[in-house]
Amino acid sequence: MTTNPPGPPIPSAPELDALRTGIAADLPALLADLQHLVDIDCGSYTPDGVDEVGRWVGAFMADLGADVEVRPDPTGRLGATVIGTFLGQADGRRVLLIGHMDTVFDPGTVAERPFRIDDGIAHGPGVTDMKSGLLGGLYALKAIIGERGGLPFERLVFIANPDEEIGSPTSTPHIREIAADADAALVLECARANGDIVSARKGILDARLIIHGRAAHAGVEPEKGRSAILEAARIVAEIHALNGRWPGVTFNVGLIDGGSRPNVVAERCSLEVDVRATTRTELETAEAEIHRIAEASQVPDTTVEYEPLARWWPMEKLERSGRLVEHAQAVAEVLGFGVVDTSTGGASDANTTSGMGIPSLDGLGPIGGNDHAPTEYLEVDSIVPRTTLLAGLLLAIAADPEVRSWRVDRAQSGA
Repeated sequence: MTTNPPGPPIPSAPELDALRTGIAADLPALLADLQHLVDIDCGSYTPDGVDEVGRWVGAFMADLGADVEVRPDPTGRLGATVIGTFLGQADGRRVLLIGHMDTVFDPGTVAERPFRIDDGIAHGPGVTDMKSGLLGGLYALKAIIGERGGLPFERLVFIANPDEEIGSPTSTPHIREIAADADAALVLECARANGDIVSARKGILDARLIIHGRAAHAGVEPEKGRSAILEAARIVAEIHALNGRWPGVTFNVGLIDGGSRPNVVAERCSLEVDVRATTRTELETAEAEIHRIAEASQVPDTTVEYEPLARWWPMEKLERSGRLVEHAQAVAEVLGFGVVDTSTGGASDANTTSGMGIPSLDGLGPIGGNDHAPTEYLEVDSIVPRTTLLAGLLLAIAADPEVRSWRVDRAQSGA
């Protein structure tokens, strides 16, 4: 006979109250730090700004007792990955926290719309995505250390990612290396606008199709030409017609570039495609269908070159990730509010950790919305309860013997 594991062990109500009190006392400092970080232009392709944020984050972690390592981008084009490692109890859990330092905004954005708070709502580039989540992680650790005198883990690693908004090209190898023997991964993206946390994310395929045709004079001898644009138009229509074929799978051709001038039959045209799916099998099937469409040429003598640009396997809700959801819900109940886990269409570093089989939970930052837009906002009143929730979740994971058993199970299975 099988029995369900006991409910998740969570910190006591007095300890959670103490954590909340400490975080509330730190709120003015946290808001000052939030203003400082938001008012740095740090788009993914602005490495100087990203590294300025990285130096600040590294110093904060060092003050908390972390061993801080800075891993530069080998190409020098992007900012450095900052890794803080906290060592503690030899028999404790191993947890990975991930937050990102970059935004989607170009240099000059801060000058146009710097950090401000109006009627309890904070605004500014990256205020929710994800400067507040980054700070929530740091201040949650600060609160635990203040309450417990240290962190109750064998190892807790905090990765500050410099390039998440462009798919984490330089940070993913570091994330994969550290996640390989972690017991759980928590990602600090903002909570959904309704307060939901995230237990599943769609996978994403970004691909480029380059159609090659033959140039000719469009007025004198168009019959000698083979229009790459005409063939591209067919491909676009057929790709978009795939929407609705599989529930939850979406296709979008978001960028077209082709031709040289109106009186020349187009020799070349490129398409950039975004595909999203809830399972790995669906994403693989969708990619195969794009290949089929590309190969079914209708304009004679045209060819199509397929180039995958980026790929994130879906963050599927693992059974063990459900255990983390139970922890979060139990802690939130003691704190006086409820949380629901949900799925979302955007990818994050949780796609990487979950795809490795590591129990993962996301959306653990404060509540906000309108990411990537000038209207991005953060609910200031959500900072203290959500940072307390994160601190309580970490302590619940630290106390859960079932989480410790996951590592043993993985070792025995060779995973």
